[in-house]
Amino acid sequence: MRKSEADTVIENRRKLGRDVTVYDSTLREGEQMVGVRFTPEQKKIIASMLIEAGVPQIEAGFAAISDEERKAIKSIKSLGGGTDILSLSRAKKEDIDAAVSCDVDMVLIFIATSDLHMQKKLHMTENQVLDSISSSVEYAKSQGVKVGFSTEDTTRSRRDLLFKAYRSAADCGADRLGITDTVGCAGPGSIKELVTFLREISKLPVSVHLHNDFGLALANALTAVDSGARAVATTVCGFGERAGNVPLEQFVMAMKHLRGQDLGIRTEHLTPIARKVSEFSGVCISPIQPWVGENVFAHESGIHVAAVLTDPETYEYISPDEIGNSRRLVMGKHTGRAFISSRLKERGISASQEKLDAILKKVKNLGEKYGSVSDEDFWQVADEILKK
Repeated sequence: MRKSEADTVIENRRKLGRDVTVYDSTLREGEQMVGVRFTPEQKKIIASMLIEAGVPQIEAGFAAISDEERKAIKSIKSLGGGTDILSLSRAKKEDIDAAVSCDVDMVLIFIATSDLHMQKKLHMTENQVLDSISSSVEYAKSQGVKVGFSTEDTTRSRRDLLFKAYRSAADCGADRLGITDTVGCAGPGSIKELVTFLREISKLPVSVHLHNDFGLALANALTAVDSGARAVATTVCGFGERAGNVPLEQFVMAMKHLRGQDLGIRTEHLTPIARKVSEFSGVCISPIQPWVGENVFAHESGIHVAAVLTDPETYEYISPDEIGNSRRLVMGKHTGRAFISSRLKERGISASQEKLDAILKKVKNLGEKYGSVSDEDFWQVADEILKK
């Protein structure tokens, strides 16, 4: 049978995804979220959960920040488990030394390449930036660690300078080359063009670090993988600066179910990880946060609940168990007769149509007044009406 164009696209996507690596940056980028600070012990707990879930790489921190940061990275490195531990580093010898002192597996060196950043932040010329790239990558490689090199503010950088920067990093021994959408201003078309551009410059694996300012981080991550990127930075629940980054759980599930590529991550661990990160950070998870929010598998509408009672797949793409979440059937003003009947049957109660309708009416009234109806209130209503 002749393959359709759609079949070919899907097959190519699966091939591209086979060696995709997630490097989770919750402990570095996630902690840069305003108001968030993890203690070294909390970082170790989160890292151990990520390792248990099978996340292949963890960006454990920015070693040059402080002694406490280095202590945390070293502690995470001591966990073992087959997960590579990474540290961020500016294109400076002292940063690299700090990362190497933590015995990390890879140093992630970055430097800005947009005219805006070079002029207003770095106060460096193009040649000075290029010199920093070559000297820092060469030095890091001389220390015996793998090196990932990324340009900062890639999506607002000139292509001619990007070409020089990436070629210099590759020639000096970099193991991976990265694209950074620092202010989340690129769309899928731009990300596709950049990944393609970089793959034409070098055969080294391409990584992407994407921000979510325009709400496009996940779409951009999938496009990057479709275009040949091999490593994607994520954070739990998308935590990070400003609007955050690519959410770990969303990327993993999208790759698995929309791209047909299982990344080898134990998805049932993802909701517990999200809740632990929320607990430690003090940042609540939105109830509608994809996959890990408490409302994602919650149903109130009578039509929906009746269908879910028959077959959950009618309104749930996956079982909540797959992501470590749980199903909730909630009573409120949208509740239908099928759910009332189902709850009564749980206790072996059979009610007449008249009493069912009376219970339903009372439940709807409570839902209108309070938004939802608790189990306690439901059974109080049911007992009162059934006794009449």
